[in-house]
Order: sequence, then structure tokens, then C-alpha cells
Amino acid sequence: MGLARTLTARAITLIAVLILVVLMVVTVLGATGMSDKLLGAIVDERLRAERQSLSQSIRDPDELNRVMEARKLELTRLYGLDVPWYLRLPQMAYRVLALDLGNARALKSFKGSRVISDIVLERLPNTLLLMTSAIAISAVLGLVVGVKIGTHPGTRKDRGLSYFSAISFALPTWWTGILLILICAYSFQMAFGFKLFPAGGMYSSPPPTDPWLRVVDVAYHAALPVITLVVALVGSYTYTARTIVLNVAQEDFVTVARAKGVPEGIVERRYIMRVAAPPILTNIIIGLAGSIGGAILTEAVFNWPGMGTLYYQAILQMDEAVIIALTYIFTLVYVAGRFILEVLYIVLDPRVRY
Repeated sequence: MGLARTLTARAITLIAVLILVVLMVVTVLGATGMSDKLLGAIVDERLRAERQSLSQSIRDPDELNRVMEARKLELTRLYGLDVPWYLRLPQMAYRVLALDLGNARALKSFKGSRVISDIVLERLPNTLLLMTSAIAISAVLGLVVGVKIGTHPGTRKDRGLSYFSAISFALPTWWTGILLILICAYSFQMAFGFKLFPAGGMYSSPPPTDPWLRVVDVAYHAALPVITLVVALVGSYTYTARTIVLNVAQEDFVTVARAKGVPEGIVERRYIMRVAAPPILTNIIIGLAGSIGGAILTEAVFNWPGMGTLYYQAILQMDEAVIIALTYIFTLVYVAGRFILEVLYIVLDPRVRY
């Protein structure tokens, strides 16, 4: 009963956070006037285009003005500008919370659809392929290496990998990506007549028609951005795991276990890793949850059509429906990740439930 009560309280808290984030986004878009300005600009642009088209068939200026005034009223009602933002945007937020993402104002999917769910479903697999793969590889490498050097502090290997971790953590992903493009694409082409990896994009031009060749082509194009992200991210995972393991390894209960003659393998697994697992898992799962949002600069450098570039395009074009929907999706994934962490904490450390 205590476990169920604990998880229920955690779930209610996280759901409240989810609703609060969406309401904050709605308030910012509405209270700053950004929503009204954006929709007003869209209406004005559509009226300008329609006036230019109708002027070819309606020669009377007064008649043209009457038609355009009627059309302006229609568009004003269509975009909800006839009601204040505090009545219009909460309705949109409620639909988003109910997973009715609606239609985009300006953005389209690759097939021309304005349905936000279609746009997201096109971009999400691309981000999962790129970001989630890179973070998973970085987390596994960081965990293996960090635990190894954390249990043997002060050695030459520990010092060398610690320096590498600091350098890796300091590398901006966009700068690393540009550098690897110059080396692996252009330098190789100049020296050997071919590119080791393509400079960007997701497919060759033209893309292969065979399904298996298409998969190979996508993997070939994803290799360089994944390498870029791994180089820039593995240092933080390694150093985090090393620091946590090193702190736990210096606890008294670990010293007592070794003094009793407990084999080193059992000491590492049961006395060190069991205690160090919760904070390490926090870093990994929150990183994986955050990867759904993509990496705006990295995707821009490699011209990768993922969730990061979609968010960037939505902000540039001030497509409020897409901004609210993406914020909700990212927060929902984060909340799900946090709830998984709560369950894992209780499994790994039963003291948490109390």
C-alpha cells in the first residue's frame, strides 16, 4: 500500500508539472501579444494575395473593397482573432492536453499536410535515429569507462580519461560537427577523391529505391552526426559515472566489505554499483528523454530533418499551434521519464519509498 501511495503521489505531481508548463507557454504567447501579431500577419498576407488575385476580375474599387472587408471578417473568425487570447489559447491548450494537436498555421509535412501529428510523426523517427542512438552509445561507453576508472582512482588511465572527459565536455557539438565535416568530407575528397562521410542530409541524391539500400544510405548519412554527438557527449557521462562511483567507493561500508575479504567483483557490483546506480540512471534517462527534442544546432549543421529543426522552424515562423504541441510532447516525454525513474529508484533503493 505504501508503494502504491508513493507512486500515485509522484504521478499526480508530474501531471501537475505537465499542465503547468503548457499553461505557461500559452500565457507567454498570449500576454506578450505574439499570438495576435502572428495571426494578424498571416491574415494580412492572405488578404494581400487574394486582393491581388481578385483585382484581375473585379474592376470596381468599391466592390473590391466590400469583398475584401467580408473576406477579412471571415479570416478573423477563422483564426480566432475575434476573441481575446485568454479565451482562444486555453482552448488550444485543452485540445493539446487531450492529444488533439490540431493543424499548423504555417508549417507543412514533407507530403504537404498541415496536421501537426503528421508533421511530428515524420520528424520523430529521424531524431530517434540520430539523437537517441548517440546518447545511448555515449551513456553505455561513459558507464563502462567511468565505473572502471572510478574504482581505480589516481592511475595513469584514470588521469588520461579524466582529461579526455573534460575536453569532450567542453566541445560544442556544432563546432565539432563542422570540424568533422571538413576532415571527413572535404579533406578526404581533396586528398583521395572520395568522401569518407557525406557532409549533410539524410539521403543521397537521388535516394536509393531498394528498401535495404535505403536503410544503408540513411545509416551512412547518420554516421557522421552520431560520431559528432558521441564525441561531444561521452565525456560528461564518463566523468559523471566516475565521480559518483569514486564517492561511493570511499564510503565506510565499502572499506569494511574489503576488510572482510569480500571479493572485489562482489564489492563493485553489490556495494558500489547498487548505491551509485540511481544518480547514474537519472543522468541517462533524463538525457534519453531530452533527446526527443533533438539538437537544433547539430541538426542544422548536418541539415538533418528532425524535431530540433522543426522546433526552430516553428519559432521562426511563430507557428503557435506547433510550438504548444511540441512543448507538450517534450514535457510529456520528460514526465514519463521521471516516473520511470521513480519506479527504478524504489526497485534499486527500497529506502526511497519511506
